[in-house]
Amino acid sequence: MKQDAYFHQESGAVRFWVPIDDHLVGASISRETLHYRFRPAARDDDPMETFTTYAGDIIAAVERRVAQGSLEPVMLREFDLRDASPAAAAAKS
Repeated sequence: MKQDAYFHQESGAVRFWVPIDDHLVGASISRETLHYRFRPAARDDDPMETFTTYAGDIIAAVERRVAQGSLEPVMLREFDLRDASPAAAAAKS
C-alpha cells in the first residue's frame, strides 16, 4: 500500500517511503537539507514543494543508500544528494 509523503513538524523533516524489492522503505529528509541542497537562495520555501519538485533525485539517493547497506529508516543528508543539486546539474550541462 502506497503512503504519501508528509511534513513532520516535530522533527522538521519530510517523511516518505520508497518501494524497494516489494517493500516500502521509510526515509526522511530535513527541511534544512532540502533548503540548502535545492533552494539555497529561497526565502520561506515550503519543504513539501521542494520535496515534490526534486522527488526523483531524493528517491534515487534513498535507493543508493539502501544498495550500500543502509537500514531503515534512511535519513538523507546533504552528502547523499551532492550530485543532485541545481549547481551540480548546471555543471554537467
